[in-house]
Amino acid sequence: MMKCSDSLMLKVAALACLFVLSLTAFAKGIDRKQLVNDGWQFCLNDSNFAQAKTVTLPHDWSVLQRFDRNAPAEAAGAYLPTGRGWYRKILTLNKDYQNKRLRLYFEGVYMNSKVYVNGQLAGGWPYGYSSFWVDVTPYVKMGKNEIVVSVDNSQQKNCRWYSGSGIYRNVWLFTTPMTYIDDWSVSVNTPDTHTVEINADVVDADGKRTPIQRTIHVDQPHLWSPSDPFLYEAELTQGEDRINVRYGIRTIEYDAQNGLRLNGQSIKLNGACVHHDNGILGAASYDAAEYHKVKLMKEAGFNALRTSHNPPSEAFLRACDELGLLVIDESFDGWREEKNPHDYHTLIDQWWQRDLDAMVLRDRNHPCIFCWSTGNEVIERKKIEIIKTAQQMANHIRQQDPQKRPITSALAAWDRDWDIYDPLAAVHDIVGYNYMIFKAESDHERVPERVMMQTESYPRDAWANYERTMKHNYILGDFVWTGLDYLGESGIGRWYYEGDPAGESWERPLYPWHAAYCGDVDLTGLRKPVSYYRSLLWNAHEPLYMAVREPDGWFGKVKTSMWSTWPTFASWNWPGWEGKEIEVEVYSDKPTVRLYLNEQLIGEQPTARKMATFKLPYTPGTLRAEAGNEKVTLSTAGAPVALRLTSDRTILNADGQDLAFVTIEVIDAQGRMIPVADNQLTFKVEGAGTFMAAGNADIKDEDPYFDSTHHAWKGRALCVIRSSQKSGNIRLSVSSPTLPTSVLKLSSR
Repeated sequence: MMKCSDSLMLKVAALACLFVLSLTAFAKGIDRKQLVNDGWQFCLNDSNFAQAKTVTLPHDWSVLQRFDRNAPAEAAGAYLPTGRGWYRKILTLNKDYQNKRLRLYFEGVYMNSKVYVNGQLAGGWPYGYSSFWVDVTPYVKMGKNEIVVSVDNSQQKNCRWYSGSGIYRNVWLFTTPMTYIDDWSVSVNTPDTHTVEINADVVDADGKRTPIQRTIHVDQPHLWSPSDPFLYEAELTQGEDRINVRYGIRTIEYDAQNGLRLNGQSIKLNGACVHHDNGILGAASYDAAEYHKVKLMKEAGFNALRTSHNPPSEAFLRACDELGLLVIDESFDGWREEKNPHDYHTLIDQWWQRDLDAMVLRDRNHPCIFCWSTGNEVIERKKIEIIKTAQQMANHIRQQDPQKRPITSALAAWDRDWDIYDPLAAVHDIVGYNYMIFKAESDHERVPERVMMQTESYPRDAWANYERTMKHNYILGDFVWTGLDYLGESGIGRWYYEGDPAGESWERPLYPWHAAYCGDVDLTGLRKPVSYYRSLLWNAHEPLYMAVREPDGWFGKVKTSMWSTWPTFASWNWPGWEGKEIEVEVYSDKPTVRLYLNEQLIGEQPTARKMATFKLPYTPGTLRAEAGNEKVTLSTAGAPVALRLTSDRTILNADGQDLAFVTIEVIDAQGRMIPVADNQLTFKVEGAGTFMAAGNADIKDEDPYFDSTHHAWKGRALCVIRSSQKSGNIRLSVSSPTLPTSVLKLSSR
């Protein structure tokens, strides 16, 4: 490998947290990287574009249909239809594009995609979670070019959760000189906090690659960490081509004696598993939605996320870089034995290396990624040949990742045969335990050098998992299932009532349940009480919090499931339960908590496991909990008088891609949300914005998310608005029978 010469110029700069990288112009005003999400025509189950409708990417056609108990994807796919789709775009090229290398970059198409350019097959990819490139240079001409993408998600079932269907992530056009820097060849390694190694391949017009290397010394590096996610940017120039790459300077170390160290400092992982969907938006991976998702996780107190069970979007990883969350980047849910008839076992022999490359080469410069995962609860884990598969995958990743991050996979036992997985566990640098961390102590005695983390856990086990993790250095942390409620795996985490269908989602259809309720954060972005409790365990900043357990029999006799917690809400509205016993939970790190009802002291209780509980007859009014100098109240809300609209932002980018997440609350005359309100809501968006979706956190609600009429659930709903490409005002009006229409004004610039 030759050293950097004058032909490669390198410029390094520190930068504040930016969400979107600016485009880099190299000649004649053509952006090297151009977003081509607009102006696509789409046909579902028919390739006749005369009947097409115009769509903007990212696009998930499944979530734009109605829930159907007979959908082929069944409970796993949220009871939403799948099928086949065709996309068409006319790409007009002028003379400035002559003698240039032109590549289309697809961040994700679910699934079995084929890309045609002017009628010729130019590329495609079967695995729906991999990003991929299509060199269209040999197929295009100056003038108009027809790009057609076929997508086949008709073979069901192929996934255990909601995949979505279509071109659900961004599409880009890359324009470079014929000799260019290969984007995925660029790697940044920080072997120590003062050394940065940058490698890249220059590809000439004949496809010949020339590797180039540069090492720079940083005297006083600003290190990246979850508490201080500082980023640098390097600009690489080769001839007329120029690219930017962001990275963070940080070091990762781990062993059974000292645990995980980031930049030499010990850190424990308070982690969450997340799926790739964006709730009521389905799988549509708008950058703003990905950022919103990560922000919710950061605000919920997590410092780590696991991308179960597939590589995430680029925007997701950029947000983790910027906001400061460590990431386990995971590749596959299964290997050679099927979990579903059309899952990855049909692709693995021909595609595993290319799919691992697509993950590692794309993602390896993200400082947030501390670990790679090659699989999750693979079915064939008792077979000896699995050792070879695990070794091959781990070795392949190590060859592609100069940072040599640790390799894991998530192991589980659905029987008593846990110890026989020792040879498989030994292949991994860190062993992932799914629901099995109670085996940690005995495993440590048997294999004292093993480093462990619980890669999935039940929400109800928050205290036990926290206590065990903090007790042992060889346990790096815990990843709860899950951080957010998500579509598919319908009924996971539900509570239900006597008379409802019993059991778990894999045992029988549970329609109309179409989502999972096991998240710390619900589909509207609201943190559940368990979120505040978990964060109080792991973080010093979480304030006093109070919630009330739904009385058993208030609505029905409560039944819980494996991933559920008891239905608990920040509510003092329990009509019909007056005079009957009700239980209040107060989460605090103080030794005792006092509880008052209508200014009368109910009692003082010690906290056990950072929680105090009180039982008292329900009486409407105001509850107040006090601990130390902190206090929190819950008051009985009155009758609905208005709707309150609150947006996560007031100014949107006029790029046709930005989103506003608007919370709708039904409130009383004192401005208190009414936690029993279920008002019907109608949404209308006018001006420089578009209505995208509306919904609530009720995973049994059959109203489609694309419908502009929806009802509140427990006093709350969510609406998502997309900006247009024109500057101007956006007006959201929400109406409800018997209530005045409420209006929210936003602007797009």
